[in-house]
Amino acid sequence: MVGLRNATMSSPSASPAADRDASNVRSVVARHRRAERAVSWTLALLVVAAFLSATAVLSFWSGVAVGTVLVVALRAPVYRRRGSTRLRADASPAAVVREFGSSTPPNLAFQWGIADEVRSVDGGSAPPDSDDGSASGTAATYEFSYLFGLRTVELEISVDVTEGDAVDEVAPVGRSAPDDPPVATVEIEGTANGRPWGSYAVAVRGGADGGSVVDVELEPTRRFGLRRLPQGWVGDRYYPDALAAQGYEVVERTVSLTR
Repeated sequence: MVGLRNATMSSPSASPAADRDASNVRSVVARHRRAERAVSWTLALLVVAAFLSATAVLSFWSGVAVGTVLVVALRAPVYRRRGSTRLRADASPAAVVREFGSSTPPNLAFQWGIADEVRSVDGGSAPPDSDDGSASGTAATYEFSYLFGLRTVELEISVDVTEGDAVDEVAPVGRSAPDDPPVATVEIEGTANGRPWGSYAVAVRGGADGGSVVDVELEPTRRFGLRRLPQGWVGDRYYPDALAAQGYEVVERTVSLTR
């Protein structure tokens, strides 16, 4: 098992919803996308280099064998990701619940931020946030196209919100908010082309300072190939920045890799 811990980030803004379409959010997502592509291309070039080296030193078919072994080893599903993140926001629990209960949850910024299209269940355009006070959850489809539009992937997101105590309740000053019962929990399930993609459990609590404390648990639902490791490292690097741009401060974060 491998552990990763990130330090506290900069202070969040008072209203997460106000920053959802801000240029700094798009900037973080764009930087993450460029870095992710860079490591993917680097990995592909290393495989090609291994193939050419084996061909030059041994023979063409030896190079083919080496390349095939490397591709299979990199693509074979061998590990799962499990993670836990604690966030802090100056916004009220009600506002935070609406954010995570929307069709574009803050923790999925790298997905809805680069999607070619975000559609709600009824086929309408899914808004980045909601101000109607609803906390029942929603569902959406993120559509991505690759290879100049020759390949399309649809990521279907189902978001369910369960309220606990009054959503606007906050913990009294001096009381440890993370130990209090959550005012609401949000379950986020994702499937890509009908296959399990990811699952998140989010607990929202009132903060002692009048803000909110959010615990996000990443539940392992699928295995990844070794080729996904560099992409995971890039995501871990930019994840706190993407959340900070939306008004959330990463207080503590751990990520584990298991079989």
